[in-house]
Amino acid sequence: MLNKAILGNLPEGVRGPEYDPATLTPGIVHFGVGNFFRAHEAWYVERCLDRGKPGPWGIVGVGLTSGARSERKAETFRAQDGLYSLTEVEADGTRSVRVIGVLRDYLLAPADPQAVLARLCDPAIRIVSMTITEGGYNIDEETGEFRIDNPRVEADLANPQAPATVFGFVVEALRRRRAAGTGPFTVMSCDNLRHNGQVARTAFVGYARAYDPDLAQWIEANVTFPCSMVDRITPSVDGAMRDMLNRESGLDDALPVLAEGFSQWVLEDSFCAGRPALETAGVQFVSDVTGYEQVKVRMLNAAHVTLGALGLLLGYRYVHDAIADADLHRFINAYLQKDVMTQIHAPQGLDLDAYRRQVISRFSNRAVADTLLRICSDGASKSQVFWTDTVRRSLQSGHDLSRIAFGLAAYLEMLRGSSEKGETYTPLEPTLTEGQVALARDPDFAAALALPAFDGWRDVQTPELTQAIVAARRAIREHGVRASLPD
Repeated sequence: MLNKAILGNLPEGVRGPEYDPATLTPGIVHFGVGNFFRAHEAWYVERCLDRGKPGPWGIVGVGLTSGARSERKAETFRAQDGLYSLTEVEADGTRSVRVIGVLRDYLLAPADPQAVLARLCDPAIRIVSMTITEGGYNIDEETGEFRIDNPRVEADLANPQAPATVFGFVVEALRRRRAAGTGPFTVMSCDNLRHNGQVARTAFVGYARAYDPDLAQWIEANVTFPCSMVDRITPSVDGAMRDMLNRESGLDDALPVLAEGFSQWVLEDSFCAGRPALETAGVQFVSDVTGYEQVKVRMLNAAHVTLGALGLLLGYRYVHDAIADADLHRFINAYLQKDVMTQIHAPQGLDLDAYRRQVISRFSNRAVADTLLRICSDGASKSQVFWTDTVRRSLQSGHDLSRIAFGLAAYLEMLRGSSEKGETYTPLEPTLTEGQVALARDPDFAAALALPAFDGWRDVQTPELTQAIVAARRAIREHGVRASLPD
């Protein structure tokens, strides 16, 4: 098993930490220790430490979910002393493997919420970060406010000393730190959201305002919420993939991670209690991340989920196979060139056409073996983030809606759970009820437009867009995806 005992005797070609993980003091608590976090934020902090930039920047991971799977994950992290391997794969198939040592502890919140609060109240903790998904911030899309009517939020507000949500943990810890004179920490969102720092501020201050208005005012004045743009394709690792990664590395790692070679992190430099020297690891610090955010979300992410929906309908399983389909390749390029690039303002020095080519190359990376079902997961939340600005701009400018409507129609058809070949799959929509998902099977093709996926532009939705989506759904159903693709 991978653990600290074998760090001095790793297999040939596997790089280990260039510092002693046992001496690393935690300074960061992270909620949501998934594959993306382990291949992105943790990887950047690891690179900082490897470059001789010392500091109390070990990471304590926190899991928020209960159940046997979560318990096994926590037990495995502890058995492996927080260590795991990351395999990076370039588009040409070149691989490199390293053991990441920056994760110094892992706490399962439902098992011991007081241990989580104690760690958050430790004066050494300077940053609390999170990857809780695009839909995890509990924001009402119509009002833009934090929803206090969520049952889990209501339970935390009724018993704030024993929270269960990330909002309850963070705000209660800030209350205790304020009372003890410890001071605040930075709250850093690493999710694919427009203005993710502002969204996080709205969520945590909104919860605090319902809990204690004075505390909310103190948080607004003292806690920073930096915005960031994060990017790295990190697929799921199933049992077969885990075995393959271990065979190639020579390790016995129960929690390996696979990622593409490309990685990007653009970050607002707004940290109230200090930060690692992330610039030495390749993080780009800017005063405003909006332009980078727009390019990434509207080009890479929107193209990704659109390709995912179309690919699933055609019976593909993997991203690289879908982009290798000449018809889908042509459609995605047309969407990027005609619908997005003509209606976006890129940051100075960023070449949009070069970015487009890079996106297609990244999708084509066969070694990553990213699944279309993963890409489409939580599409109701992703659509609001990835599609909204392009849809709104197109409606306001009178831009051609054909490709946009077709992509939205493909998402709704994908929700039906079957390909044109008759193969079935289960769409992963954690924020939708069964009844909502069932709207995609309603004989009225317009019925599914009531789904929250369309909330981001509902106030400017036109009959023309509705009609175009309905017509595209009908064409897909009657003639198939390939015959219906617009130019």
